[in-house]
Amino acid sequence: MKELALGFIGLGNVGGQLAGNLLRHGANLTVRDLDPQRVAALVDRGARAAASARELAERVDLVITCLPSPAISAAVMEAPDGVLAGLSAGKIWLEMSTTDAAEARRLAARVEALGATAMDCPVSGGCHRAATGNISIFAGGSRAAFERVLPVLAILGRRILHTGPVGSASILKVITNYLCTVQLAALAEALTVAKVAGLGLNMTYEGIRISSGNSFVHETESQVILNGSRDINFTMDLVVKDVGLFDALARAHHVPLELSPLVLSLFEDGARRYGPREHSPNIIRRLEEACGVRVLGEGFPAQMVDDEPKVPGAEVVPRSAARAPGTKPAAP
Repeated sequence: MKELALGFIGLGNVGGQLAGNLLRHGANLTVRDLDPQRVAALVDRGARAAASARELAERVDLVITCLPSPAISAAVMEAPDGVLAGLSAGKIWLEMSTTDAAEARRLAARVEALGATAMDCPVSGGCHRAATGNISIFAGGSRAAFERVLPVLAILGRRILHTGPVGSASILKVITNYLCTVQLAALAEALTVAKVAGLGLNMTYEGIRISSGNSFVHETESQVILNGSRDINFTMDLVVKDVGLFDALARAHHVPLELSPLVLSLFEDGARRYGPREHSPNIIRRLEEACGVRVLGEGFPAQMVDDEPKVPGAEVVPRSAARAPGTKPAAP
């Protein structure tokens, strides 16, 4: 691990936490971001800064990008001083952004034309799990590429699933983000109904948590809703982007969706009302304003913190006819 030179481009809410995990594990890390303060924070912890994406790619063995949109990823990769200009045979590119599968495959083909290896490796589980290295990772690419990068992925995450060829991980990530959004919209309605019906919201939270109505989204996003911060380090514009990608995927495959267009319209309206950078859990504000209430509890955190200790990441093995699902550790 210490001998492999790593590069990380995109030090936002998730990317900055992932890069920090690499530093904590002694990585030889070079970083790049348009925000000099984010770069400086990691340089102070032992990283090196690159003046361009090309310089970073020339300097390292493995380049990780974690960026807000497919368009930004394409710009970072394809600019004259971008990643592609600095890649060469034997190097690896990991796309950890939430992106369009076709775009991931298009850029992967350009990477592989240079003799380098490409994988799409989006993450899921929230910033609080990115901070501890307990986030989940979907990894699309050849099996040989997956096994080559698994020791790095095991530092960044806890549960790592090889999804198939390049692009498959991006499809799965868009699906899981869509499900998260549906649950968030449903929880906003459920908590508001509980409030106007006179239920105590602390009791309601526990009732949902111990019942068949529970979900990962409830145990995280409901808490910051009830705190009032609504801060889950995710914003309305990112929801619109992600659900839009899911919607486009479904249309491309001629699936007649009903829920997805409705959920997309809810968050488009939320972005118009409160701004595209408003916290996504504040979608509940639409209902609060309509009902003249504030949906708040007591003793809930303003932001989520992962209190589980970091354990070495392991590959998640899908269920088959011959055996139950499980995990196997990454090779050192």
